[in-house]
Amino acid sequence: MVPVVDRKPLPELRRGVVEHCVLALLRGGESYAFELVRALGERDLVGGEGTIYPLLARLRRDGLVTTAWRESNAGPPRRYYRLTERGHGVLDAFVTDWTAFRDAVDAVLIPAAGGITG
Repeated sequence: MVPVVDRKPLPELRRGVVEHCVLALLRGGESYAFELVRALGERDLVGGEGTIYPLLARLRRDGLVTTAWRESNAGPPRRYYRLTERGHGVLDAFVTDWTAFRDAVDAVLIPAAGGITG
């Protein structure tokens, strides 16, 4: 068992939610991988491209996103990702679960939000 002081909860939390954050970024329309990496990096949710490409491949295999190749003025063609109907459903369910989970954690962590007193 890892001692509590040696644990790094932030990377664990990131791993648990980054898939759904990608789905949320695609909710507004299609995007290519580097745009997703940049958007997630700006929010400190990923460190680089290495974690996104395998994730995008899995999302595609699972039918949560579709892809299309498009020519680029700035180099080789880019693969664009778009949320599928199933992806929208998975994202909507996650948002519901996340909201309840976040509220429950806040109630414990933030004393004014309903933690045990006394």
